[in-house]
Parts: sequence; structure tokens; C-alpha cells
Amino acid sequence: MIARIDKNKVRQKRHQRVRSRLSGTSERPRLNVYRSNKHIYAQVIDDSQQTTLASASTQDADFKNEIGSNVDAAAEVGTLIAKRAKEKGVESVVFDRGGYLYHGRVKALAEAARENGLQF
Repeated sequence: MIARIDKNKVRQKRHQRVRSRLSGTSERPRLNVYRSNKHIYAQVIDDSQQTTLASASTQDADFKNEIGSNVDAAAEVGTLIAKRAKEKGVESVVFDRGGYLYHGRVKALAEAARENGLQF
């Protein structure tokens, strides 16, 4: 019998491979994206200090959309993370897509963050 492929394990291996070469610094922190079936989360992380500078998700109190799992919700989270990062003085980041394809919700979040002033 053929074993079923665990897509999340494959994504985690891909993420570890990318993370071995990519890290956030104080000058250019890392914009990390995690998406579940119901929600999407974004964090701006300084890996040298091991601190989270800003975060946004579809579960935030500032989030207006009722549905947290579509492209519009991801774009709104991208706008929120860009505003919160700029409040902390972050202008440019390194984008960490978390092993996900740059497509759909991840792409919408990234483009909304770019439109609202983050450079990557």
C-alpha cells in the first residue's frame, strides 16, 4: 500500500531548508507568515535579539473581517503588520513565506504589506 504524504511535514522540511540561509537582523528583521485552515498570522522577528517586534493575525481585536481564511483577510493582515512594523521603526524586512508557495493568501499578505510601506 502507498503511504499518504504528510503535506505539513514536507512544508516544515522546506521551511527549515530556507531558514538555514535566511535570518532577520536588527536592521532587516524577518517577516514570518503562518497560515492555518481558519486563520493567517504574520510576525516581524529580530533573530539576533530573539524578539518579536510586531505581529498581526486574523484573530486580533483590530481585525474587521468576519472570515479569517480568505485572500481578503490575508490582505488586511498584511496592511496591519505593515502599519505596526512602521510604528516600531521598521522600514525593510526579509520575507519568510514559511515553506508555503508564494500564491493565494501568502501572496496577498505580502503584496498588501508592500503597498503599505514595507520594503522586501
